[in-house]
Amino acid sequence: MSEFLYLIPIALALGAIGLLAFLWSLKDGQYEDLDGAAERILFDDEDAPDRR
Repeated sequence: MSEFLYLIPIALALGAIGLLAFLWSLKDGQYEDLDGAAERILFDDEDAPDRR
């Protein structure tokens, strides 16, 4: 049982890293336009140059 005591700090550290990554992504604006990318595929880009 005592050999598993090192897993508690590791789990807490990984949880804190995940929380910090999520808060950083919120601050960075990753979740501001959720529908834009989903709707952008529906529009034709007639002004875009040919890619040949």
